[in-house]
Amino acid sequence: MSSIDEQVSRVNDSGRPPVVFVHGLWLLPSSWRRWEELFEDAGYAALSPGWPDDPDTVEEANAHPEVFAGKGIGEVADHYAGVIARLDRKPAVIGHSFGGLLAQILAGRGLSAATVAIDAAPFRGVLPLPLSALRSSSPVLTNPANAGRAVPLTYDQFRYAFANAVDEDEAKQLYETYAVPAPGRPLFQAATANLNPWTEAKVDTENPDRGPLLVVSGERDHTVPRAISWASYQRQQRNPGTTEFVELPDRGHALTIDHGWREVATTALTFVRRFQ
Repeated sequence: MSSIDEQVSRVNDSGRPPVVFVHGLWLLPSSWRRWEELFEDAGYAALSPGWPDDPDTVEEANAHPEVFAGKGIGEVADHYAGVIARLDRKPAVIGHSFGGLLAQILAGRGLSAATVAIDAAPFRGVLPLPLSALRSSSPVLTNPANAGRAVPLTYDQFRYAFANAVDEDEAKQLYETYAVPAPGRPLFQAATANLNPWTEAKVDTENPDRGPLLVVSGERDHTVPRAISWASYQRQQRNPGTTEFVELPDRGHALTIDHGWREVATTALTFVRRFQ
């Protein structure tokens, strides 16, 4: 994976409109590779900076899980804001899961030309807590000590949380190809957001500089069920900018990496093209 310096220089030198991809928990920037190629072919300059200290490969991540421990939402949001500040043009920002929450935080700071939040983790003010979401996060939230740890998912946990909408063979392939440990802290921050006025899991939904936003929901997502995505969309409708919602039928939380990724990427590209 090229360094952030190299990615920023390449994007600025290209003269093309930039698009920043933000991954969520249990994935790496490599989960966006096919998306980057699709957007590059469409005339954009793509970059996926990753979270601070992200390893280059899944193998390295699984060998050294400690590098993920302790990362929080505010630190990661500031990291991406710093990358965006180095771009010559305001980018589109596309995020998945906790990356979708981060994308909305960045948009709320006025840093995004257009934003796509895919199966995005909830923020303060988003109230629904479906049982499937609680079960998906239970590998982390059942032990308070996990707030300071990096936590991997077993295959069965990944199958339920990410890959419930694909067959067994694809689920195993996705797990082996993409799954890495993740910091527990963001899940605790999101889980307590509505109890903590000072939470980092908050979004400025009313900033007039937020820009256009698309919320994408997978119909069969266990981790971020439709109720959460819809509640996020309703909060975002307070903004004067364009705010839209799309539900993709028969799709789970792995919708950005499974065999149907192109449908999701095309949905995002079509939206971004309208505004950038």
